[in-house]
Amino acid sequence: LTAISGAASVLLSSEEIAQSEKNLSLVQDIKSDADALIAMVENLLSITRIENGTMQLQIEAELLDEVFQEALAHVDRQSKQHDISVNLSDDLLMAKMDVRLIVQVIINIVNNAIKYTPVGSHIRLSAEKQDDMVRISISDDGQGISGEAKKHLFDMFYTAGIGKPDNRMGRGLGLGLCKSIIDAHGGTIGVEDNIPQGSVFYFTLPLEEVSLQYE
Repeated sequence: LTAISGAASVLLSSEEIAQSEKNLSLVQDIKSDADALIAMVENLLSITRIENGTMQLQIEAELLDEVFQEALAHVDRQSKQHDISVNLSDDLLMAKMDVRLIVQVIINIVNNAIKYTPVGSHIRLSAEKQDDMVRISISDDGQGISGEAKKHLFDMFYTAGIGKPDNRMGRGLGLGLCKSIIDAHGGTIGVEDNIPQGSVFYFTLPLEEVSLQYE
């Protein structure tokens, strides 16, 4: 798959390919589908490693503000067509996590919000304390998700069949991977309605208390 994607990249840089709109479109489709399959395989491997215990989590205390900014630096290129904001109840709010995996969870959820909401929609990332946990929420004001779909969104290979029609490569692995990651952290993940419109995806992580010392 990596070879296919690499070959397609080489073809896309060819002047001969660029001069033919039909050929250019075909090569772009090859690259897009190869990249999507690569992501699917990587997700499957990650889920397998988490569930069979061969992936060791690297747990450290991390600032949520920095984690959000890292994730937003790698979201879908279509993000510029949406209004994405971060709202933290405490700039020093910290949680215990394997930061690489949690960044992937945030990227997956934000990319879904970008994919399944109209251009110009608002996507909001927030975090707050909940007893000894931190609740991270990613909300949108799109069309929302049906009650039946909510029951299965985190099942492996389930897709809700909503949103844009170019979803042939959607295999329902993103949210399944997110659940495996959050479960491995001892947290919970879910989705609820965003009143008056849209959806809120949320997950919890262990809180890291910040102690400030003054001299």
